[in-house]
Amino acid sequence: MSIPLFHMIDGAPTPVAPFSHAVEVDGWLFVTGQMPTDPNDDSVPLPEGIEMQTRRVMDNLSLVLNAVDLDLSHVISMRVYLKEFKEHYEVMNRIYASYFHTDRRPARTCVGVTGLALDALVEIDCIAKRSS
Repeated sequence: MSIPLFHMIDGAPTPVAPFSHAVEVDGWLFVTGQMPTDPNDDSVPLPEGIEMQTRRVMDNLSLVLNAVDLDLSHVISMRVYLKEFKEHYEVMNRIYASYFHTDRRPARTCVGVTGLALDALVEIDCIAKRSS
């Protein structure tokens, strides 16, 4: 196993706790759960509603991936955390699906949670793999 690279991405949202944006080892990239925060200004309120928050989270994930020369097509697996599962699952899925080609959707787990940092409605993390 190679030495892990701990990525802190300029221009990505400031982490809400003590962690790296992503950790890379042997071509695998583990991206920390992204929140629907504005990457340009942490003081901006979170977007209203699950649709806008899902878009912001997916855009933040893309920002982190792009900073290490990857994109969503490199994602192998994702985990989605929803604060209001029953109310938001359908809309989140519609927005989420729009970020992937229908024949290249990563494996995924989606769970309902009692709360998320910053009182967000959604958080998503992912695992990506560099091409050999």
